[in-house]
Amino acid sequence: MQVKRELREAGMSQDEFRPAPMLADLLRDRIRTEGSIPVSAFMAEALFHPIAGFYATRDPLSAGGDFITAPEISQMFGELIGLWAAECWMQMGAPARFELIELGPGTGRMMSDILRAGHAAPGFLQAVRVTLVEVSPALKMVQGQTLAQAKADINWVRDLAAAPPGPAVIIGNEFLDCLPIRQAVKAGGLWRERVVTLHPEDKTRFIYALGPALAEMDQAMIAPALINSPDGALVELRPSDAQLINQLAERFKIDPGYALFIDYGSDTPASGDTLQALRNHRKVGPLAAPGTADLTAWVDFDRLAKLGRAAGLAVFGPLAQGGFLIDMGIEQRAAMLARNLDSAAQARLARQLRRLTAPEDMGDLFKLIAFAARTLPAVPGMAPLAA
Repeated sequence: MQVKRELREAGMSQDEFRPAPMLADLLRDRIRTEGSIPVSAFMAEALFHPIAGFYATRDPLSAGGDFITAPEISQMFGELIGLWAAECWMQMGAPARFELIELGPGTGRMMSDILRAGHAAPGFLQAVRVTLVEVSPALKMVQGQTLAQAKADINWVRDLAAAPPGPAVIIGNEFLDCLPIRQAVKAGGLWRERVVTLHPEDKTRFIYALGPALAEMDQAMIAPALINSPDGALVELRPSDAQLINQLAERFKIDPGYALFIDYGSDTPASGDTLQALRNHRKVGPLAAPGTADLTAWVDFDRLAKLGRAAGLAVFGPLAQGGFLIDMGIEQRAAMLARNLDSAAQARLARQLRRLTAPEDMGDLFKLIAFAARTLPAVPGMAPLAA
């Protein structure tokens, strides 16, 4: 009965997705054995469990999947990112060999568009070696099919640390929002970990609860503007951000390079619960039927910028996606593509352009932040972060 209820809440039949009950049972057993678990642990298992996790079992992207990313909306997005990457390569001195690394490459569509745009820079495709950082076997298969005709050396690794050394341009589109987060709630004047446990009466249901008080080192992840919030306030902590920034800093000390991240989130410290679950383009409960929906949370661009500067990196942005794409020439590219289209296709292209750039759509909600070795020229199209 519980399995059927979980799948019904997630909007699917039991035949449609069989790993879901197994993952839920594994999490229940873990909670019964270890006690309540942090939100980050629940999120990590729901997304990345090697057998039953969301990314291990399905291709969630494209119009028929659970959500649509910018590269799936229009080729223009990836093409402009490709021109940006080519300009970065030239600013690095056009090395004869360099690494183009994509974190969380989705279907491979953006990389395909990047490489097509790379034809505009003589020598770029001859120099590039592509590394896709991907943990999902299902998505690896899709990426391999998408990039089967690519004119570049392509390989896969499970994490950034395993990527080949050398000068690099690193790109992550909607990568940061999937990194597991912790949550803390102010209660009785103390910041306490938000945890996932089992309902006291229905031991099959997952619910939120308050765990132990945060250690002092964990409270340091809370923005100073939020640390004195009143009881009842909720903040989100992103320990994986610091790990990623430190990896970039260590890499760029040896092999100077650029990194660009595009995601949705806030550029000012804010409290509130942003954890959401998406399946078939609609929201479902984050704790319902783990492994059947994508779990994401808003990116904290303010903290990312601070972490980057503290690690010795040059930081650029954050800035709104819409303004960046317009400055990079998306309107001109749309006009060029429209020349050979009929009226219906032109209207569709106009809708794609609006979706990517309009402030009320993805234009303001999605932002870009970039990092670079301090020895390199400024990131193309982005102003440095003011000190």
